[in-house]
Amino acid sequence: MSKRWKVRPPGSNWGDYGEDDELGRLNLLTPEKRLAAAREIREGIAFCLSLPLDLPGGTALNPNRHPPQRHVATRKQGKPSVNYPLKLEDSRYVDCSSDDSVTLFTQYSTQWDALSHVGQYFDSQGDGTAQPMYYNGFRADEHIKPPQSAEPAYAHRLGIEKMAETCVQGRGVLIDLHAHYGDARTLVDYEMLKRVIDTDKVDVAPGDMLCLHTGFAQKLVDMKGDPDPHVLHHSCAVLDGRDKRLAQWIEDSGISVLIADNFAVEAYPYDHQGCDHCEGLPLHQVCLFRLGIHLGELWYLTPLARWLRANNRHHFMLTSPPLRLPGSFGSPLTPVATV
Repeated sequence: MSKRWKVRPPGSNWGDYGEDDELGRLNLLTPEKRLAAAREIREGIAFCLSLPLDLPGGTALNPNRHPPQRHVATRKQGKPSVNYPLKLEDSRYVDCSSDDSVTLFTQYSTQWDALSHVGQYFDSQGDGTAQPMYYNGFRADEHIKPPQSAEPAYAHRLGIEKMAETCVQGRGVLIDLHAHYGDARTLVDYEMLKRVIDTDKVDVAPGDMLCLHTGFAQKLVDMKGDPDPHVLHHSCAVLDGRDKRLAQWIEDSGISVLIADNFAVEAYPYDHQGCDHCEGLPLHQVCLFRLGIHLGELWYLTPLARWLRANNRHHFMLTSPPLRLPGSFGSPLTPVATV
């Protein structure tokens, strides 16, 4: 039993990887799993699985996340740091250089969710008092801190840098929901997911990095930075996070991470159907809070999915470390699949 909790959430693996574990299911990405992933490389073809980081464009998809803002500093003689002549630093130099900076919302485009991204008010002491907590019982008051005076918000535990340090490399497996359900907004439960797995004969093994192709990111690319919010919020497959059988399958499957090319992997917001005390993001709770499964969102999977289907394959080597940004709740990334 951890010093931080006496009661762990039902269906969780808190403590299974150690009292102070901050990696969750990433512990399954062992050297043996990476070797197995390397054996999936047969053609040497690589796919970039990141959207351009200025997509989706605007704030139609999420009003709280904004596109990147680029900046250029001014240097000597008021010249911008673009095509800057280094002879202004030393008259002997013939070089020129360009530098810039960027203000970036870490979860605007292709992203990883850190385990510090979503928690829950939970009675970890069994005394009837619920407190905000995160995976493995790390506490909001001590470990995940909001901004204080001049100090920024900071995840002292479960920050995205812990994920980066593992290199996040293993065998990817893709389930092509778009090939079966098309562009229609479809709430995919366990039975529907299992039907696709069985029909396509997809082998999902413990430690696999599971990718769900819905076609959503391709729509963002086609909209060229001017997204139609009505279309986006009424298109493509999403997982039904309220389906308990689906949650149980995720637990039993042993997948190391869960990735989709859509906005939140699961449907959001849900029709709460009269519930006044429920989880707003139930699949996030299953994955991030209970099982330590990092979520990837808004990945660009369509070219890879098309190639895999054309070649009757489902597996590949996936390399996908986030930025090693200490204390962050998420990160952009440029994942690479090699087949």
